[in-house]
Amino acid sequence: MDITSIDHLELYVEDGERTAAHLCEAYGFTVQGRGGPETGLKGCRSILLRQRGITLLVTAAADGHHRAAEYVRRHGDGVAVVGVAVADAHAAYTEAVERGAYPVAPPAVHGPGGASATFASVHGFGDVELRFTSRDTEDTPFAPGVVEETAATAPGGLLEAVDHLAVLVPAGELEKTVRQYLEVFGLTQTFEERIQVGEQAMDSKVVANDSGSVTFTLIEPDVTRAPGQIDTFLSAHGGAGVQHIAFRTSDITRSVRDVSAAGVRFLSTPPSYYDALDGRLGAVGVPVETLRELNILADRDHWGVMLQIFTESAHPRRTLFYELIDRRGARTFGSNNIKALYEAVERQGGTPGHPGEA
Repeated sequence: MDITSIDHLELYVEDGERTAAHLCEAYGFTVQGRGGPETGLKGCRSILLRQRGITLLVTAAADGHHRAAEYVRRHGDGVAVVGVAVADAHAAYTEAVERGAYPVAPPAVHGPGGASATFASVHGFGDVELRFTSRDTEDTPFAPGVVEETAATAPGGLLEAVDHLAVLVPAGELEKTVRQYLEVFGLTQTFEERIQVGEQAMDSKVVANDSGSVTFTLIEPDVTRAPGQIDTFLSAHGGAGVQHIAFRTSDITRSVRDVSAAGVRFLSTPPSYYDALDGRLGAVGVPVETLRELNILADRDHWGVMLQIFTESAHPRRTLFYELIDRRGARTFGSNNIKALYEAVERQGGTPGHPGEA
């Protein structure tokens, strides 16, 4: 199958209006549609948010029988659905199930012929489903007949696309999960690393489609070492899940200033990190003092420079958070920033997970 991009992410949350308002006010998203029982959605209410190439669907259960209710009880607010764009959702679903994927929701067509959207879901990881999504035309609305849209085109903004999702899995599940994404979904492993910080250790592998527009960074803890932030995340979240969403921007300094002005708190970085930056990387396109002021991390690989920063988790369980990433040619994931980020997370008070593997 040919997975071409991340079509959308669906978040299951306790309070949809509050979550949507935060994403709009803090990160620049715009409400572009709504759905609920009155539009044909059963047992839930959804708010459609867009910004440039990013589409988010924020869903809250309207009764205790919808899957969002159980998801929030088990995990709190989080990413419950990763929607991926394919040419034919029905064919992709059939192929995935034949290859061993566990079916979640058979193909459902929304809207009239010639202007319809098709959704079909299989199990992804933990309680997160992978939703194959196809539309008859590029202008077809998100979900005709069940989500009423106020605008068809995505508004502008500083955030351009979902760069990657960081997924944490329990010990012993990394290889199995990677194999599923290679053999069932046709992705390719592009990177792997064993990471040691103090007495803690973790293993990470990255899988992606050919263009890199769909990228999962998969991480498991080494339970033979001291327990750490990944273990804490898995306990607080109640199993595997998306630890952070990385939003790509081409102007990270402006993005950080805007998001900070809206009240979002970012992880801080030790001053010594910036004292050594010039010697480690040379010029990175942004003055070191600006990076220091804004707590932006920098790294370099064979292809170029990458600038990144992570928010503190505002989640009651200290789980889901966000990353802003500015790729200036770089293709990798900031491995040299792991220790600095790990220390920053510890100072924040142990936000679970592993933000350093961006």
